[in-house]
Amino acid sequence: MKEIKELIVVEGRDDIIRVQQVVKADCIETHGSAIDEAVFSLIEKAIEQRGVIVFTDPDFSGEKIRTTITQHFPQVKHAFLSKKEAAPAHKGSLGVEHASDEAILAALEGVSTPCRKEKASIPRSFLQAFGLLAGSDAKKRRAYLGEALHIGYTNGKQLQKRLAMFGITTEQIEAVMIQYEKIEN
Repeated sequence: MKEIKELIVVEGRDDIIRVQQVVKADCIETHGSAIDEAVFSLIEKAIEQRGVIVFTDPDFSGEKIRTTITQHFPQVKHAFLSKKEAAPAHKGSLGVEHASDEAILAALEGVSTPCRKEKASIPRSFLQAFGLLAGSDAKKRRAYLGEALHIGYTNGKQLQKRLAMFGITTEQIEAVMIQYEKIEN
């Protein structure tokens, strides 16, 4: 079983159980999106001691938690699942607890770290040229890009911010989107 040095921040108890079935890791539970000071203190101590990986569900609440933690601690690392990987086999909401062993391992092996220095924003015109901001399949294109770059899915409004946060270059985007075109055509 692979061992993860960093503490993994997840949303709930079921996420902890699922992650620990796949990897040897210590986890911090946020108990939902209203993160209290005790959890922030644990995260702060974990950053100082071992590092932190935020691994939340690919839904509105998970993104809210990820954003809140990142605002307080910009140096945390991030692991992402696609909505497809986090979908339950039957009815229910998206969640880390529904992901396969392979998806969890891939997410934790593909951890993304935000840039510490200010990166130039990717021009909107560049993103538009690749159909990432508008068009009938823009959402599908953004999902593919986010999964390929291990930065998770974002809507069109947040795409530039997420790309800058992780220091993604125009060359990286272009390479992924060329691959997307090959697959789709």
